[in-house]
Amino acid sequence: MSTSQLRNIGPKSAAWLRQVGLRSPEDLVAAGAVHAFLKVKRAGFKPSLNLLYALEGALLDCHWHDVPEPRRAQLLAELETASAALPPPRGKPVGGPVTTAFYGDSGESTDASLASESPASEDDGGNRFT
Repeated sequence: MSTSQLRNIGPKSAAWLRQVGLRSPEDLVAAGAVHAFLKVKRAGFKPSLNLLYALEGALLDCHWHDVPEPRRAQLLAELETASAALPPPRGKPVGGPVTTAFYGDSGESTDASLASESPASEDDGGNRFT
């Protein structure tokens, strides 16, 4: 049996699980819902929390909507704890502040915060990026 045959696991979720090495129900049981979710997320996919609840529902053999609210809260707490314990992903810089400079006709840069305060000129139809 593959993960695609588990309850709550659709084709996209099954593909994500296969790509992170979780190919059978036994693999999913061994990893648990939180660690399976983290493996998918750390592989570069963009899962929503619905996947976490779907994985838990698959383990409990119930619809993901039927995962009790206290268990959902516990899953979120486990996810937060497990996420904090992991090092940042390799090859991806830790996020920092981003600044944007706009260059006027004279070639001098202006701070993005100042540029956003000044209204667009009427001669360009209000579109600053034409």
